[in-house]
Amino acid sequence: MKIASYACLIVLLLSTFGFGQKKITPQNSITPQFYQSLKYRNIGPFRGGRTVGAVGIPTQPNVFFFGHNNGGVWKTDDYGRTWNPIFDDAPTGSVGDLAVSPTNPDIIYVGTGEGLHRPDLAVGDGMFKTTDGGMTWKHIGLDDIQQVSRVIVHPTNPDIVFVAGLGHPYGPNEMRGIFRSLDGGKNWEKTLYINKSTGAVQVEFDPNNPNILFADMWEHLEGPWENAKFSGSNSGLYKSIDGGATWKKITKGLPMASQGLGRIGVAIAHSDSNKMYATVDAKEKGGIYGSNDAGESWSLLTTDYRLWGRGSDFAEIKVHPINENVLFVGNIASYKSEDGGKSWTSLKGAPGGDDYHRIWINPLYPDIMLFAADQGAVVTVNGGKTWSSWYNQPTAQLYHVSTDNQFPYWVYGGQQESGAIAVASRSNGGQISFREFMGVGADEYAYVAPDPKDPNIIYGGRVIRFDKHTGQSQVVAPEILRSGEVRFIRTMPLMFHPADDQMLLFGTNMVFKTLNGGQAWEKISPDLTRGETQVPPHFKDYVADSNKPIPPRAIVYALGPSPLNKDVIWAGTDDGLIHVTQNGGKNWINVTPPEIGPWDKISQIDASHFNEGTAYIAVNSIRNDNMKPLIYKTHDFGKTWKKITKGMNPIGPVNTVREDHTSNGLLFAGTEREVYFSIDDGTNWQSLRSNMPASSIRDLVIHENDLVIGTHGRSIWILDDFSPLRELVGLTDDSKPHLFEPSDVFRVRFNMFADTPLPPEEPTGENPPDGAFIDYFLPDDAQKVTLEILDADNVLINRFSSQDILQYPDSTKLPHPTYWMRPLTKPSSKKGHQRFTWNLRYADPPGAKRTYAIAAVLKNTPVGPVGPFVAPGKYKVRLTVDGSIHEKEFSVHLDPRSKLTDSDLQLQTELSMDVYKAYLELQDIRETSMAKLESGKLRSKKKSTIMAFIGIGNPENGDPLYGSIRATSLENETIVKLQEKLLYLLVILQNSDSRPTVPTEEAVKKLWMQTDEMKSIWTSISR
Repeated sequence: MKIASYACLIVLLLSTFGFGQKKITPQNSITPQFYQSLKYRNIGPFRGGRTVGAVGIPTQPNVFFFGHNNGGVWKTDDYGRTWNPIFDDAPTGSVGDLAVSPTNPDIIYVGTGEGLHRPDLAVGDGMFKTTDGGMTWKHIGLDDIQQVSRVIVHPTNPDIVFVAGLGHPYGPNEMRGIFRSLDGGKNWEKTLYINKSTGAVQVEFDPNNPNILFADMWEHLEGPWENAKFSGSNSGLYKSIDGGATWKKITKGLPMASQGLGRIGVAIAHSDSNKMYATVDAKEKGGIYGSNDAGESWSLLTTDYRLWGRGSDFAEIKVHPINENVLFVGNIASYKSEDGGKSWTSLKGAPGGDDYHRIWINPLYPDIMLFAADQGAVVTVNGGKTWSSWYNQPTAQLYHVSTDNQFPYWVYGGQQESGAIAVASRSNGGQISFREFMGVGADEYAYVAPDPKDPNIIYGGRVIRFDKHTGQSQVVAPEILRSGEVRFIRTMPLMFHPADDQMLLFGTNMVFKTLNGGQAWEKISPDLTRGETQVPPHFKDYVADSNKPIPPRAIVYALGPSPLNKDVIWAGTDDGLIHVTQNGGKNWINVTPPEIGPWDKISQIDASHFNEGTAYIAVNSIRNDNMKPLIYKTHDFGKTWKKITKGMNPIGPVNTVREDHTSNGLLFAGTEREVYFSIDDGTNWQSLRSNMPASSIRDLVIHENDLVIGTHGRSIWILDDFSPLRELVGLTDDSKPHLFEPSDVFRVRFNMFADTPLPPEEPTGENPPDGAFIDYFLPDDAQKVTLEILDADNVLINRFSSQDILQYPDSTKLPHPTYWMRPLTKPSSKKGHQRFTWNLRYADPPGAKRTYAIAAVLKNTPVGPVGPFVAPGKYKVRLTVDGSIHEKEFSVHLDPRSKLTDSDLQLQTELSMDVYKAYLELQDIRETSMAKLESGKLRSKKKSTIMAFIGIGNPENGDPLYGSIRATSLENETIVKLQEKLLYLLVILQNSDSRPTVPTEEAVKKLWMQTDEMKSIWTSISR
């Protein structure tokens, strides 16, 4: 692709997200106003992922920033105790490096596109800048670099910035090398360039003279198959003494190109700029080097492979700001030397994080350091004795996600660097914490397949069977895997067949199945890959005999078993082939579309729920240096195919595509940047990014009415109840109000833990709202919107109006807001799609005292009674918009975990309603009495009698409504005190799904009798 045309595509991408001038709006699209209130929630895991950019502010030692490879930019102002994202509105989440201006910390430059070469990388959109500390960002060019490895800012002039551009990871391009801006990023000049395949991986100022800079050039491309790498002879170290305008190559003492010189990392001593150190990756004479003459010549200090090995991943070395003999190196572990690099000791490694990419040392307080690793960013304030946690960063990198069949359901996936994990979709404690997170035995790249018959049995990886009950793992892989005739890579498909819950499928370069949990396997396909193939044209310069076929390296990367027929299975390879079998694997037919070529990875296949011959194919062609989205569909078992990407951003390879199991024609897709959906079988697509930050969407699954998203940099997200999208197929008239069909709902309590809630600064995932979602659409702002809930007999249960005066605090004004706050709100009267959550309860008992204790505020739940739960059954919602009435029915179900019998439920419901109705009847008396008292027509004695009966104290001495006489006998009972007893009893009855105890039942009868007696007394004294 020509650079000019590629840059145009980048401009289109940026404009889509508001970083340019014009939005891309697909033709024939549904207006986003129809689904504007659909929001994602993050469930974790709060466990850091691969991070390569890290920097602090020397004069603000508590403040640090890190840039995640696919999770954006994060900031802490409490030494790493908590981290908050500050880059979430950007069109990309892939960050290679960032730099803060030393003279103005509000100016931050971010270089996007992770500056690493590895199989699961993500690219970016060039450079971004903020001048207000990260509140707003502006794109400032260098679009086509794709990978920025280093950004540095002049120590006294924030407008002078240098960028090391690594370039396209999978192909040659011009926009790579060292770039300089003298005007804050308005204009850029390329000051060091070698060729289209040699990029810059580092650039550094001399800390004592910013006119002196060093840069590392690295000729290296990733290959099309996993772990393929191509290196050239143009790597080397360069020096500038004129502020980066010109450069000279330094070779004295360093390995030569003929010795396989690769990536170099350099560090300059603050205390003496003549003293320099370098990590040098080379096939011969690789090691740690030192220089005593400002980098003009070098000598080898050690060849210890721990310090410099895996040069394509690591080249980080730093010098202590005060003592030039104290060095730090980041590699698989981190190491420290106190004798100028002669001897080394391990400083920090696993457990506690590993694979260290970046080290930042505060030059004013050298014991304060920030390390960025494959497991997030961590801070030390005591020279490495102790560290902050990496369990506070939701930047996990998932490869695939799956869900099980329990309630609440769990989400599974392989997390880069951290093994296969499971996270609950909701918790009993109001928030998803470490209590709802666990490892499940398989490796970090794994597909995870929970047994559909038993959610305690989990299969993953190559193949491991994990038992949740015991925590034990068993290898149940096919024996043939050890034969040498089977190829495998990091991530291989493993899933249960949706039409046969006994059948577990596994893909290598062949397809296997087991019907007995891995006790025996059957090979059901031949090798489905291309076999011997040619190296792509842009790698021919790095292959000695480019015309000679390369050995087979590919695998079956995607499987798509049909939900309609257990004999129909689709298979796609990572070298660009698609096969299908219609007889359980006896015969396979190559049905690859002609547009798909070698090393176009078939990332995912989804077989239709409505037609056996229909399948949807996600194709990721980044390894052919192609960033375009590619999705194909067939309705005739692959005889014909159609590309369906209209409306998608022109830059953003597709990793996943899924068909809704309920609504024919509703599709979802995940690209390297965001989620899309289509209501017309892929003819038109539109963004469903909503509140989700940009990140690589590696997988998405549909669990009943929820959309579960696995990102490769921002953990797991759930879009709760996307069912309104199912109605958009025939809903194009935006001139009338519309009430969407409510989904059936389970009656689940908000917080069933008696334990003290976690402190608000403890990172936790977000629970779904408890209750029924009521979705509606307003064509314009309305005067009044009313929602009424009625039972099957049309009896009013609860009523909400947009004109209600809220009794609950605004969550944005609460101290320490947390993810799990659930304010009760009123229905919105604003234009567009709105979502209201009904809590499945009758109206709160009126007149009851409400306070806001500290614990209650943290839960966003006022201390005070709530109405009883409605019984499971049929209900109706009535929407009234300025007189226009719309009605829909839905069902409320008992918590599936509940053991409550029908008779127990009936008793609990009847007793609860008896108590509730008794309270309301007494409330009528209270309100009538208050009206009489406020009328001023009562004589003094009569007034005193009524006040004593109701339980109202002296209006001049305290609360006239809630004061009460402490009494137990009926003669001395008051309305207020009796109501308090009823409310207490209501809490006892409603606290759990359980049969009321005999004493509770007797108490209800007693209080009901007392209520009748009080009513009789009131009749006599109110005459």
